[in-house]
Amino acid sequence: MLIELMREPARLRGLSLRQWDAVLRLARSANLLGRLAEAAAQAGLLADLPAQVARHLIATQRLTHHQQAAIEWECRHLQAALGGLQVRLVLLKGAAYAMSGHPAAKGRLFGDVDLLVPREALNAAEAALMLHGWSIGQIDPYDQRYYRRCMHELPPMVSLKRGTVVDVHHNILPLTARDVPDAQALLAASLPVPGTCFHVLAPCDMVIHSATHLFHEGELKNGLRDLYDLDCLLTSFAATEPQFWTRLLERALELGLVWPVYLALRYTQAVLGTAVPAEALSRARAMAGFGAVKDRCFDALYLRAFSPDHPLVNGHSHALARAVLYLRSHALRMPIWRLSLHLGRKAWLRLFKHSSRSV
Repeated sequence: MLIELMREPARLRGLSLRQWDAVLRLARSANLLGRLAEAAAQAGLLADLPAQVARHLIATQRLTHHQQAAIEWECRHLQAALGGLQVRLVLLKGAAYAMSGHPAAKGRLFGDVDLLVPREALNAAEAALMLHGWSIGQIDPYDQRYYRRCMHELPPMVSLKRGTVVDVHHNILPLTARDVPDAQALLAASLPVPGTCFHVLAPCDMVIHSATHLFHEGELKNGLRDLYDLDCLLTSFAATEPQFWTRLLERALELGLVWPVYLALRYTQAVLGTAVPAEALSRARAMAGFGAVKDRCFDALYLRAFSPDHPLVNGHSHALARAVLYLRSHALRMPIWRLSLHLGRKAWLRLFKHSSRSV
């Protein structure tokens, strides 16, 4: 019900308070309440909705505006800390949408700031952030080694003054993953954000990163929100970038990430009704090496996993689908022997130390 209402906001007028109760619960669970509020506002519906509902949506809309301002404020602090490094500083995901003024930022609730830097500048970036009040905190030596040898990012760094978090990446996938792209190619093609020291990924790369993040992700709590991000990216870039669909697939092939792009095209179209050209979808499917059986297997998982994670719409099959995708994400992240050792170590820490990390 939530997806249909967001695709056709005019239908919001006819909902009863009981129906609104269900819709608001589902939207909050999927982290889409801000997008629902923005859709209602853009359609000019807020004045026509029940007062209780309108107040709820207006409050959420103000929260999203405040969070966008907070992201911009945090980026100014990051610029003060990192602007002197003389390297490409590429914002990713929500921070990139906000700072570049992309439509995907509208109604989106933000979390951490994600930043991509050259791997050779990682130590300098970490030192600069520490000098300006960010800290990794206390962390188990094993986790330190794991992040620095295997992962694509530093451990999350928390501002001691504001409590905000920055994730500093040197790639978009872990170094032990199957399809690690050339991070230098992403950095080289990035575009500057006027008036700042930051860059954002080029349009095709932004889509590829969003797709790669979503379909390598094991916990899909924000899966539907991330799918909406992809819908917005695809729709806006297709309208403004010449030969966008052809360039997207060529770039995905160049980076070795065709299969997540195919899944992004398939499920934005299937779940959200995104206008993906049939030729682009067919070509992506062939390039990714998918057939009818593989499509049906993935459909059985993702069409359930993209449902809001709430008892109103979920059953045992949804939980099973999410569990399978969680295990699959770990298999994509590292070889099975390394995964077994890693999970065994983490289980030991949880059993006997309760936690391997504290801030």
